[in-house]
Amino acid sequence: MKSILISQFLDSVSEVTVSTVPFPQPNSNELLIKIIAAGVNFVDTLYVRDKVFGNQVGSYAEYITVSLSDAGQLDRVPQGWKPTDAAGLGATLPVSYGALLLAGAPKKGANLLVHSAAGGLGVMAVQLGVALGYTVLGTAGSSSKCDYAKSYGATHCFDYNDKSWPQHVLKATNEVGVDVIFDPVGLVDLSLKCIAFQGKVLVVGFAGREGNMEKIAMNRVLLKQVSLIGYRYGETLRRDPEEKERIWSDLGPLIASGRVQPTVSKIYKGLESVPQALHDLSSRKLSGKAVIKVSEDETRSRL
Repeated sequence: MKSILISQFLDSVSEVTVSTVPFPQPNSNELLIKIIAAGVNFVDTLYVRDKVFGNQVGSYAEYITVSLSDAGQLDRVPQGWKPTDAAGLGATLPVSYGALLLAGAPKKGANLLVHSAAGGLGVMAVQLGVALGYTVLGTAGSSSKCDYAKSYGATHCFDYNDKSWPQHVLKATNEVGVDVIFDPVGLVDLSLKCIAFQGKVLVVGFAGREGNMEKIAMNRVLLKQVSLIGYRYGETLRRDPEEKERIWSDLGPLIASGRVQPTVSKIYKGLESVPQALHDLSSRKLSGKAVIKVSEDETRSRL
């Protein structure tokens, strides 16, 4: 079968190639899964010597075996969704929702600012924020990406390349500021300029920092009594496996009601397209979620 196999250190994603590997033979405690689509994630662009953590890997292939002990990590494709829609769910929707849960139930009229609101995590946070009752604002890297975020429910969106965006956020909130900030990219320090008193910052990632962690003006944290909250979905599940059930129990009705929609904006064809997909992801060319269409869906309805 075909698979993306990294057997040596590479200098760039353009060197990623498709290999022919033996068909996987599941053990008695493993499941054999046919891969129809695989998500394109920032974790796939890691460099040599980066510190990493992970769980199951290898979905850039036609098949993969999954241990029966890990079968609880598999979820059914939502009714009415395509496999390519669902391929973008696992690394985005539960992460965004789990983080927002830490902020607690929004008070009436609460505002939520989502950074990188057109990205995979961000656009899910926009939809979830609207569903939870927030007035959602966003930041993104271009006017077209802001339009994309607005199409999913953001009332305002500002280009974060314009360093005056905190002032625009304050103006949009009548100088009160935002109650909750969802940050997957690393914009905490500037966010403190437009956060409301006793606001909460949900730190979900550092995708925009490129290894240079930001320094925060802690006096603003003190003066505004801000709560800084970090969230790692994978680590949470390792420490509290039951959280997955709680999260998906809540998400099921949101998906069924249509309040959470697929956000796949680009589908790449075949494993040969993986280098281009990773390049586009690293170059910030994508909105929403991108997936690799690995093979055709040959499943049949059960009688």
